[in-house]
Amino acid sequence: MKKLFITLICLSVGALGANAQSGTHTTAAPQTTATPAKADNPNGPKFKFKGEETHDFGELPEGPDAHYKFVFTNVGKEPLIIQNASGSCGCTVPDWPKQPVLPGKTSEINVTYHTQGRVGPFMKDVYIQSNAGTDRYTLHIKGTVKANPNPTVAPANGATPAKN
Repeated sequence: MKKLFITLICLSVGALGANAQSGTHTTAAPQTTATPAKADNPNGPKFKFKGEETHDFGELPEGPDAHYKFVFTNVGKEPLIIQNASGSCGCTVPDWPKQPVLPGKTSEINVTYHTQGRVGPFMKDVYIQSNAGTDRYTLHIKGTVKANPNPTVAPANGATPAKN
């Protein structure tokens, strides 16, 4: 009896699992993966960047922050609104216009890269969420951080080292 009960439970679970995977059930509404309405608007806002969308810093010294301004123009016919901009890691920090960029107007996205403790080559992304035709727009920065040959090591307690 116990074996029969376990067999029936296993068959029931298997049947329910197979039905769930078959897609024949209609308990949930169909899901959509994208909202194409933004891409269909020919008059909508649109980025046009001055120069490249990838900035190569080349070689940078370790320590000071590196800065770059991505300059763009809204070439669409509606105001361009940037809802958010984020770096691919905490070392890449974008600053973007919080006010709408009117058609034909120019603005900039300032990107700061923190070099301290990041010796070696890097390639980072800045993701822009806006009302322009795509869900997310990506800018890129790259370069190589060279080690500081004369690092100053501060004592852990914050005191300045004594001179002999």
